[in-house]
Amino acid sequence: MSFVGPDITPLELKQRIDDGDVPTLVDVREGFELEIADLPELGQQHIPVGQFTQRYGELDPDDEIVVYCRSGARSGQAVQFLRAQGFSRVFNLEGGILGWQEQVDPSLPRY
Repeated sequence: MSFVGPDITPLELKQRIDDGDVPTLVDVREGFELEIADLPELGQQHIPVGQFTQRYGELDPDDEIVVYCRSGARSGQAVQFLRAQGFSRVFNLEGGILGWQEQVDPSLPRY
């Protein structure tokens, strides 16, 4: 399964967070994954990818949204789905939590 853009890199997201320009963050991982590692608490919404088609209505299509998972594959699917539903400002966190761990916060556990 290949995913083609649009992406935001972990460093780009970190800069936005540092600047106080935090987009809506949506975590599509399973519940047990949140307990292992996550981004800093920024009010992110948790909608597991298996529930995404039923629960995407919880998101505002006018918001700028960054979707993430462990590596970027599941969130890429969610981004494609949201774009098909008319969401125009939605981005995939490149590399997911693993990318964040590599580029921003090496103290996060790898799984």
